[in-house]
Amino acid sequence: MSSRNETVPTQSTQTVSSDHILEVRDLVTAFDTDAGRVTAVDQVSFDLKRGRTLGIVGESGCGKSVTAMSIMRLLPQPSGVILGGQIRLEGTDLLKLSPGEMRKVRGARIGMIFQEPMTALNPVHRIGKQMSEVFLQHLDISKKEAWERSIEMLKKVGIPAPEIRVGEFPHQLSGGMRQRVVIAMALALKPSVVIADEPTTALDVTIQAQILELIKELQEEMHMSVILITHDLGVIAETCDDVVVMYAGRVAERGTIHDIFESPHHLYTKGLLESIPSLGTERKSRLKTIPGMVPSLHEMPVGARFAPRSPHPLAKEYMASNDFKTVRPALAQVGPEHWVEDCEAVRGFD
Repeated sequence: MSSRNETVPTQSTQTVSSDHILEVRDLVTAFDTDAGRVTAVDQVSFDLKRGRTLGIVGESGCGKSVTAMSIMRLLPQPSGVILGGQIRLEGTDLLKLSPGEMRKVRGARIGMIFQEPMTALNPVHRIGKQMSEVFLQHLDISKKEAWERSIEMLKKVGIPAPEIRVGEFPHQLSGGMRQRVVIAMALALKPSVVIADEPTTALDVTIQAQILELIKELQEEMHMSVILITHDLGVIAETCDDVVVMYAGRVAERGTIHDIFESPHHLYTKGLLESIPSLGTERKSRLKTIPGMVPSLHEMPVGARFAPRSPHPLAKEYMASNDFKTVRPALAQVGPEHWVEDCEAVRGFD
């Protein structure tokens, strides 16, 4: 199948910019299973600009959280393995650091807000003990001072009576307060990059809005860069500057928030946007959906992976071709900061 952008370089060949605090290039992450090795993140490349928020969006199983855990080098062991690529934080390739060096990076230079606070917090230790460990691991301070700094951080994230809460156990706090504790731990050492992995999934709508607003306020106050992982395009629209759309372990489309919402090129991106309910939708009308499912990790095709779900007239012809079986589509540049999978069968009629 012919390409309309044959001379455009792939995204991984972009030059490094001083505006980028984090650069991920051709990241490949796999897991060893009883049925063999499967690739969950397949040559993913993107940049995080200083002071901006990058949203990573896609359905469950598209590789969003695995990408985040790869950046943090917190993959489950021994099954998880990073097979290739680069993850550069301010010029330092995190994949070349020793385990000891990487422990110094986590928390101090990159913080992470986990999806479920009840699994991120140890249920048998008090909040203050868990927060104090963050300071004690990285700073030469006393336990008393670490405890006092923990109280200060709880106050900063809006937890009432922090002097009392610091002595309580996770189960004594509400879901929203537990998530605030996780945010406080992630930001305790004022890291330059924070990864928020679906930070509002388990919370009700009102608390979700409060948590997102809190992250935004702290980002501006601490001059941080944020990676926000979510499946909610509404959250992306409200909070992000740039967007990476992932599908089946690959980047399907990437661009600024304006590129993705005003001029989407990939049919998967368009399908996600069309599936968002709107206030003008009639109550009895059916919501639009994307037919089919994300392919299994054991059955990933070489070609454009969205093709089996694509409504494009050329999709069936493409899947029957040798290209679908043997040729991986590159990312083509369609705008100054806009990249899309270069295959006509998954591209819109632009």
